[in-house]
Amino acid sequence: MEQRMIERLGRSVSVVGLGTWQLGADWGSVAAEDARATLEAAVAMGVTFLDTADVYGDGRSEEFCGELHRRHPELLVATKMGRRVEQLPENYNRENFLEWNDRSLANLGVEQLDLVQLHCPPDQVLADDAVFEALEELVSAGRIRAYGVPVETCAQAIAAIARPGVASVQIILNCFRLKPLDEVLPAAQEAGVGIIARVPLASGLLSGRYDEHTVFAADDHRNYNRHGEAFDVGETFAGVPFEVGLAAVRELETLLDPGVSLAQFALRWVIDQPGVSTVIPGARNPEQVRGNAASAALTPLRDDQLAGVQDVYDRLLRPLVHDRW
Repeated sequence: MEQRMIERLGRSVSVVGLGTWQLGADWGSVAAEDARATLEAAVAMGVTFLDTADVYGDGRSEEFCGELHRRHPELLVATKMGRRVEQLPENYNRENFLEWNDRSLANLGVEQLDLVQLHCPPDQVLADDAVFEALEELVSAGRIRAYGVPVETCAQAIAAIARPGVASVQIILNCFRLKPLDEVLPAAQEAGVGIIARVPLASGLLSGRYDEHTVFAADDHRNYNRHGEAFDVGETFAGVPFEVGLAAVRELETLLDPGVSLAQFALRWVIDQPGVSTVIPGARNPEQVRGNAASAALTPLRDDQLAGVQDVYDRLLRPLVHDRW
């Protein structure tokens, strides 16, 4: 699989990675044997980048990733911290960072964390020099190799990129969310900051598997966070109302080439955007991993397909999402 260098990280990552939120919680239950099989399938397909977090299943996802890393030490495992406490700026401090680091080091079974990301922090955190001084201290102490910032908004991404020590920015980027193309990706390219594209399938909407009759489990965020009841609604269906998303999906399906699934088309669209380092679709089973990873081998989308995505966005989605995030 194609590997792309992240300049500030000093390492290459597979253009398709694996997001492991599903293996922890909030997407319905996943058995331990299925989680392990999913991770091994990713490695077999050439995936070298895993994204996890200390809150995914209260450390369950980190533990699975740690097991895999011991079998495949060449993998880069990125984790996140900051969502174990109330999202108040004062909670992002040196003492909490040390405590959260200790927990992730234990869960992953490593002596140094490859990449630690502040988990979608409030705006004030990105403006606080003390926060980044504490992160630099963790790097100097050998606790972490590098740090990054997942964000909700493009303005937050620009603020993070401006920090000279930030190695990566993780942002929602998919056929339903095009705003990062305007400023965020060019700024990241110029600065040598990696772009980790998350929610690339809009919580599964861009898989084409769902319709008006789909019912999600009670413990699935696609049920309980439809309107942002638990966390930023942009993380669920990329903030697009479910019915609007279905209408957009049906138009995007007319752009597909024979033998290419909508999920593969949507992932290839992300891969084709200049500045993207890796895209991190989640998966619940080996079949999904293999299908997602196959998008890396597709030829780049044609101009008419790219224009088709832009047209669907402009007509159906831009009024709902563009100015919000």
